[in-house]
Amino acid sequence: MLEVCNLACSRGDHQLFDGLSFTLSAGELMQVEGANGSGKTTLLRTLCGFMQPLAGEIRWQGQDVRKLDEDFYAELVYLGHLNAIKDELSALENLRISAGLAGCAVSHQQAIAALRRMGLRGRETLAVKVLSQGQRRRVALARLLVSNAPLWILDEPLTALDVGAVSLMQELIGEHLSNQGMVIFTTHQALQVAGVATRQLALS
Repeated sequence: MLEVCNLACSRGDHQLFDGLSFTLSAGELMQVEGANGSGKTTLLRTLCGFMQPLAGEIRWQGQDVRKLDEDFYAELVYLGHLNAIKDELSALENLRISAGLAGCAVSHQQAIAALRRMGLRGRETLAVKVLSQGQRRRVALARLLVSNAPLWILDEPLTALDVGAVSLMQELIGEHLSNQGMVIFTTHQALQVAGVATRQLALS
């Protein structure tokens, strides 16, 4: 279980929210909503440890994540607005390197299979710089397929994706939840997972 207790966050000198509390359990899907500037990305980045809150506590399995440190961060995978891929490297190289940095050893065949499932058959060894924006996003999303992390934190995961890729993402999220995974996400596009009720967290 992920627990957020009385969290307060700011951007610069501007406080975005305070007193924010919620829990997320295995198999649950939560969408963070709010107007531009309400703090959606700040909240997700704070959950990942990239930013520090003004106040409050984040707990994983009942323990403060500040005490768990790397043991907690190994339990999550984060996908932000930026794809975080190297243009000069191939899709295959990007995926294997990013997985390795996250502490997940991925074989050549596992990486190939992940990229193909993401619709990149025939493009696995091409330099990312020659791919379209949608294909680059698919390379980034392939990290989800090779990660064992139970907690997915996704900031606008559907950006640049076509209808087919959006449908695939909904399928992947559904599979992750059925395996007792957990997902927190933001999106400006519709994301519906069959058989799963999406919890809403509104920031104002």
